[in-house]
Amino acid sequence: MQSSPPTKADHAAHSRALIRRARAALLSTTHKSRGGWPYGSLVTVAFDCDMSPLMLFSKLSDHTRNLDTDSRGALLFEETSRLKNPQTGPRVTVLGTIERTKNKRHQRRFLALHPEAALYAGFGDFGFFRMRIESAHFVGGFAKAIWLKGADITANARASAAIAKAEPDILEHMNNDHADAVDHYANALLGRSGKGWNMTGIDPDGFDLRRGGRTARLEFDKPVPDRMGVREELVRLAGLGRRRR
Repeated sequence: MQSSPPTKADHAAHSRALIRRARAALLSTTHKSRGGWPYGSLVTVAFDCDMSPLMLFSKLSDHTRNLDTDSRGALLFEETSRLKNPQTGPRVTVLGTIERTKNKRHQRRFLALHPEAALYAGFGDFGFFRMRIESAHFVGGFAKAIWLKGADITANARASAAIAKAEPDILEHMNNDHADAVDHYANALLGRSGKGWNMTGIDPDGFDLRRGGRTARLEFDKPVPDRMGVREELVRLAGLGRRRR
């Protein structure tokens, strides 16, 4: 039987998963001192629970000065570079406004994904930034493109707030009391080797793992609404792939 064509919701889910897996993106801003020309730069990214992109910029960077004049920007996330024909691979461009943030959760989530940045994050000429997504353009390959509203791809606000509040306790509990389950997620479900994986972030769509310099991302079967939903999904995932005794 011929499968049904993907829906808007399918494209939105694919976009969320692709973005959540990313650690870097191409940032485009309007150059302040070069006549308004578009300016692209490679930046490292992390994400808040609602999937708002988080970044750490130096005041000396061109893109920081550009955003001081015009806060609009675009981030390109792609998984195409290693393909024989990159045009066949998926990519998402998100458009939105990028502004400074002093929210401690934003800082923690960024440094959890990029701990090496802690060496300079506290310097006076560095600051954290958050993008508020207005829209997104998903391209899944040739003739597979769709524009999406920000609300189509960002996580539910109530679920994001509930899980953000519970996140510190969940991470502490899983890493201290269920280290075997965390390794199981990485080894059995993601095919990653080694013991001693840590859960570094959790959100309505899934969670992030780290072991040394390696990172991994595991998506939930579907978005969860609250702390209890997280618990149920973690228990379900812990049971997958285990041999019956």
